[in-house]
Order: sequence, then structure tokens, then C-alpha cells
Amino acid sequence: MSGHSKWSTIKRKKGAADARRGKMFTKIIKEITIAAREGGSDPEMNPRLRLAIQNAKGANMPKDNIERAIKKASGSEAESYTESTYEGYGPGGVAVFIECLTDNSNRTVSAVRAAFNKYGGNLGTNGSLSFLFDHKGVFTISSEGKNIEEMELELIDAGADDIEVDEDMITISCAKEDFGNLNRKLDALGIEPENAGLRRIPNDLKSLDVDSARKFMRFVEALEDDDDIQNVYHNLLITEEIAAALE
Repeated sequence: MSGHSKWSTIKRKKGAADARRGKMFTKIIKEITIAAREGGSDPEMNPRLRLAIQNAKGANMPKDNIERAIKKASGSEAESYTESTYEGYGPGGVAVFIECLTDNSNRTVSAVRAAFNKYGGNLGTNGSLSFLFDHKGVFTISSEGKNIEEMELELIDAGADDIEVDEDMITISCAKEDFGNLNRKLDALGIEPENAGLRRIPNDLKSLDVDSARKFMRFVEALEDDDDIQNVYHNLLITEEIAAALE
């Protein structure tokens, strides 16, 4: 989890820029749209929508934006998105798993393939790299005012298998099957995560030198800048030296 967590911290620092925030909002609105289209506009009856709204609040999305997205998703003119995934090796041989929400699959696969080609990567077939990533539930909460030692046993009983404290944030992970239980436990404890969802966590990390890591992260950022791409996961080992170079 450490490499994944460190990159999450770096992204939080970089994400302060308005341009990055706009990209983030676009991706969240897409998730709200597909959740509302599939399960209805009532978050109490739609767990996926409730989670999307929770993540929108964690990203400081204005309430009006959230309500507009839900209302638009419930109408006949709402965009229709398809979920898709892509896998391959980026520069330096680092494994990459990409999750997309798109209204034009041909556009998306062309953009993904172009990014791999531009940065010297190799787009693989679906399922070819799944063994390198565990599909887990991940919750990110603020550590402010939290005594993690007091909560630890309750969180473990609810399914938490890893709890990592990093600066001002706490990252809690669990098996995919325990995601609902852990979400309910946090709710019972009065804790609202800043971000929560199912993530692809690497189970084997790849080491690169600093220059190669910079090139790889430029590739990741190019992918993340594409509005069709929701999440990019990788197995690069983020050392302290690489983390410092990327800040």
C-alpha cells in the first residue's frame, strides 16, 4: 500500500490547482450520472450514488453541482456512459490498470493506445495483468481529532486488513467483500470518509530510478488528464527519493 498511498498524498498536494480540480469534478459527475441512471436518484436506496455523493463532498464539490448532476442524470437527456478497463505496461515496464467511463468507446481506446505509444508503453489484453492487482475497498479519512488506536479493533472487526497513517490522512483498506461492512462501521462511528471506493491495489511493486519514474508519472498524468479515464492504477514503488522528485 505504501507506494499507492504516497502517490495519493502527492496528488492531493498537486490537486489544489483549479485546473486539476475541474478535471476531478468532471470525473465525479460522471460517476454520479452512471450511479443515478443505474440505481435511481435516491441516495438512501442507491449505495453507489450515496458513495459518489460522499466522494463529491470529500472533494469539496459545491452542493448545487451535486444536485444538478443527480437531476440531469434522472432526465431523458442524460449522457449514457459505458464502463471499460484497459491493462498494459507503461514506460519502464510498470504495470498499469485503467478504468474508464465513456460515451464513445472508439475515442477512448484510441486515446489510451496513443498514450501508450507516445510514452513507449505496451497496451495488453484485458485480464492479462489482473493478477498483479487486488480489488480492495479503500477509505481515506482525515486524522484530525482521531485516535486511531481506539478505533483500530473495531475497524479490524468490521473487515479492515490494513490501516496506514500518512501525515494528516488515514488510509484503511479491506477485502472487496467487506467494503459494505466497513463503510457501515465508519458511519456508526460518525466518521465520513473524504474518499471511499473499490480500488486496484498492486500486490507486487516495480522499482525504477528517479528519471525513469518521472517519465512514467508523465505517462500517468497524460492518462489522468483524459476526461474518459476515471482511475489509473500502477505498481511503481514510490520511494522517498522519487516522492521528493515528484513534488
